[in-house]
Amino acid sequence: MKPVLLRQLAELVQGEVVGNGEVEIVELSSLETAGAGAISFLAQAKNEASLLTTGASAVIVPLAIEAASVPVIRVRDPYLAAALIHTHLLATPFQATGVHARAYVGAGTVLPEQISVGPLAVIGERVSLGERVRIESGVVIGDDVVIGDDATIHANVTIMSGCRIGCRVIIHPGAVIGSDGYGYATDSRGFHVKRPQVGIVQIDDDVEIGANSCIDRATFGVTWIKSGTKIDNLVQVAHNVVVGENCLLVSQVGISGSTTLGRNVVLGGQVGLSGHIHLEDGVMVAAQGGVHNNQPRGAIIGGSPAVPMKKHARVVAALGRLPDIVSELRRMRKEIAALQAGQQE
Repeated sequence: MKPVLLRQLAELVQGEVVGNGEVEIVELSSLETAGAGAISFLAQAKNEASLLTTGASAVIVPLAIEAASVPVIRVRDPYLAAALIHTHLLATPFQATGVHARAYVGAGTVLPEQISVGPLAVIGERVSLGERVRIESGVVIGDDVVIGDDATIHANVTIMSGCRIGCRVIIHPGAVIGSDGYGYATDSRGFHVKRPQVGIVQIDDDVEIGANSCIDRATFGVTWIKSGTKIDNLVQVAHNVVVGENCLLVSQVGISGSTTLGRNVVLGGQVGLSGHIHLEDGVMVAAQGGVHNNQPRGAIIGGSPAVPMKKHARVVAALGRLPDIVSELRRMRKEIAALQAGQQE
């Protein structure tokens, strides 16, 4: 890895160097494990004492820290700066390895000059692949799929026919894009008749999809994941869902059919959304929340059924006191019964 000067990293994150800006940096590590040539970061100024014991050559720190025993980069958001610097240090040019001899490419698929296709990958007919696309081993891509430039499709991903994948999309192992939506009509005898699912999935630029997540194709039209959204592992997105720009969907989220999300919506782990509802821009749902109705812009909610977060906190606090309340109620009932018995005498 080629060393980068500390002052160059500061320019990258629009930070201020305090100390020797000519220090050479080759990696980013934690404060506890960092050694010579490593940069680390301190998220909160209250932990400033840890700067005295770190072996890092430099540290990214919040603006509240003006100087330290090691060179520092002062920034408004150390966590964000660390992510940008780490990405920069790890960046490597795309290496076009071509198509592995044990991969299959269908008729009508035109391969770009810069492509990397691993062993046992299967690419269907009439697929359109952008430049610098990396397709790892075991990937299956259906007919008529479109994948944009610089996308990375990790091992054993399945992208079914007709789906559209944007530029710089990352799809992690085992994810399934474009499987049938869950749609059935029940007849008078109780038998479930499958409804054909003839739509597609569209994933816009700069989306990341975690391992073993599933995004169902639309019944008609499009299931749409808009640009910049990040989806964790084990997430289920049902047919005809629309997820707005820059949303965060944490592990085990489940979104029912035809629900729509605005921009910058955050869903905590195991959140469930019922179908045909809309969450406006900036809505945040705490982990394990169950949402059954529309939510206004900027709402912060939790619980199941989900309620405003302040109310949810009071409910949780009350639950902790329930055993004592029940005991008190029983005692009061006994006292009332004793008083009634005395009056009757």
